[in-house]
Amino acid sequence: MNYGISGLSIIPVRKEPSERSEMTTQILFGEHFTVHEQMMGWTRIQTAYDGYEGWVDQKMITPLSERTYQKIEHAPTAVCTDIFTIIRINEEQTLMIVAGSTLPCWRPYKKEFSIHKEVFPMTGKFMYNQPANVRDFMIQQALLYFNVPYLWGGRSPFGIDCSGLTQIIYKQAGIYLPRDASEQVHLGTAFSFVEEALPGDLAFFDDEEGNIIHVGIIWEKGKIIHASGKVRIDNVDQFGIFNVDTKRYTHKMRVMKRVIEVSSNQ
Repeated sequence: MNYGISGLSIIPVRKEPSERSEMTTQILFGEHFTVHEQMMGWTRIQTAYDGYEGWVDQKMITPLSERTYQKIEHAPTAVCTDIFTIIRINEEQTLMIVAGSTLPCWRPYKKEFSIHKEVFPMTGKFMYNQPANVRDFMIQQALLYFNVPYLWGGRSPFGIDCSGLTQIIYKQAGIYLPRDASEQVHLGTAFSFVEEALPGDLAFFDDEEGNIIHVGIIWEKGKIIHASGKVRIDNVDQFGIFNVDTKRYTHKMRVMKRVIEVSSNQ
């Protein structure tokens, strides 16, 4: 087995080949990957979407042939934008998938996708191309995650971390972001003042050593949506994030970035 795809709602990816090992990320339904190593029921994979590597339980993998993998690589895809939706596997089985899940080999006129020879109709909300107003769409989707608990390595509405939130919201809008905040910070154009921020821009925060440790999505002027304890809305200024509950600064501002191109319809 050299290739695989997630046929489950969520597959946890671990740092080491053990259930006790730290979860570093998650593979959502329809996301495909390459297989690099197998060991005692565990498989070391690398995701096609963001190049992330880690170990997954082999029993959770749906194998792909090289031909099918290449087909998925080059075929159109859509992304689920319903926070939760149900797809029908067959006459007797259904599967719940979450926002940000990939719908591979998308057939836009039939609103269906396929894995191998299996064809699945999509009755829920999805995004095939970028929305007309990317910024409004991103904020609308981000607010759906309000109060979702923080989970290290999480990328789903059941639990999500700060860079997982930004990556998945951008993915739903048809814009690629790497998995970690330390990589996301290298994209886009920096700007100097919070007053210049537009909805959907990113703000990054560092520690005392200058390492990027947090990221959030600018909403309205002076407001940020981010995952810290839970997905929440706090105040933000040139100093950092001011927690509206504890009335203190929790994260120190490093830089703000504009990844979305500014145009008349955004």
